[in-house]
Amino acid sequence: MKHHRLFNSIVTRLLVLGLGIVVLTMGALYVTLTRFMREDMGAVVASQQLALAQYVASDVDHKIVERILLLEQLAATLPPSLQQQQQALQRWLQQRYELQPLFKGGIFIADARGVARADFPVLPGRLGASYADRDYIQGALKGRITVGQPVTGRAVREPIVPIAVPLRDARGGVVGALAGITPLSDPGFLDLLLQSRIGTASGGLLLISPRDRLFVASSQPDMVLKPTPPAGVNPLHDRAMAGYRGTGITVNARGVEEISAMVSVPSADWFVVARLPTREAFASVQSTQRFLLKAFALVLLAYVSCSALGLYLLVRPVFNAAAHARRMSRGRGPFAPLPIARRDEIGYLIMAFNRLLARLNDKQAELARMAHYDALTGLPNRALLYDRLQQVLAQARRRGSRVGLLYMDLDDFKRINDTLGHEVGDEALRQTAGRFSAIVRETDTLARVGGDEFVLL
Repeated sequence: MKHHRLFNSIVTRLLVLGLGIVVLTMGALYVTLTRFMREDMGAVVASQQLALAQYVASDVDHKIVERILLLEQLAATLPPSLQQQQQALQRWLQQRYELQPLFKGGIFIADARGVARADFPVLPGRLGASYADRDYIQGALKGRITVGQPVTGRAVREPIVPIAVPLRDARGGVVGALAGITPLSDPGFLDLLLQSRIGTASGGLLLISPRDRLFVASSQPDMVLKPTPPAGVNPLHDRAMAGYRGTGITVNARGVEEISAMVSVPSADWFVVARLPTREAFASVQSTQRFLLKAFALVLLAYVSCSALGLYLLVRPVFNAAAHARRMSRGRGPFAPLPIARRDEIGYLIMAFNRLLARLNDKQAELARMAHYDALTGLPNRALLYDRLQQVLAQARRRGSRVGLLYMDLDDFKRINDTLGHEVGDEALRQTAGRFSAIVRETDTLARVGGDEFVLL
């Protein structure tokens, strides 16, 4: 029963309504604020990632172009007469290499069949070996400057980036290829990419060859020269492989959501990816979310406490008035005006109730009078006469005294009603009652017991 009253209480309803409004408002604020912070933070992080990727891509492109220009310069200055003189060609390579040693994996010259005719530094197994199956030699023999597929070198025996340019005779025909080999671990080549870390977990930089579908280099060593994920695994990666350059949020092949930025390396037809897991990028957003949840919990607690106390103090006069009215309705107290604590809406309601109570008291008094007095003459009726007769008889018995009782009626009263009308008859009864009342004592009881009958006690 108490639970039923609790849930039907206006205080409970107002508290629940207010609590619902506060929760909805806080929920909307939480969602809106965190979404805004995530979008804003995402834009900032993406901009930073893009700037970093552009810087690294520019550095890689500069290193590739620098090596291409060196090979072109060497190819342009190679005397055609030396191409058939292996010892002289070997000395010429040594002299040029010692002046500008950019290719730590060495340089070598291949003939029109792709066979290495001279190299420096001399590495076992390279001189006389056929490189006709290598894409960079194939491209150079077709007259193109070619940055080959990064592979594990046959002679160097570590991951390399090969570059080759065509060698031409006096008439401009391609007679061979000049190739330079740069190990990926060569200091000063990809240091900026390999040594850079973004965040504390799986973030970092990638160098990707879309033509070869290969990770050329990575700040995570276990990804070097590994194939890229198949199509469909990483939608943003698929777009980048198709030529998209920019930023985006995606889930990588390892199932980690990350913010990525892609920038091209034009000289090699590669692109650099700078990536950072969103859990790190949005760490401040998550901290803010936790702070907001704690703050909202404290606000809700304060709201419930203050609202419950405030509502109780506000409607306490109603509770007091209800308790007072309940006591009166159960006969535990007289019908009296309810106390008015404040002259607000509740006070006005209690005032209206008091006015209604006053009218009810008047009606009850009137009904009580009608129950004991004659409405026409104002004299006590038969019920009141009987009550007083019992009292008088009891007193007489105690005192041993006597009681006088006079019974009277009006002669020919019916003829008055029949001939002159009931209004005249009623007036005759009032006049009779008035005259009797004028001659009896205050301690006597004059009653009308019916019609034209009167009793004097």
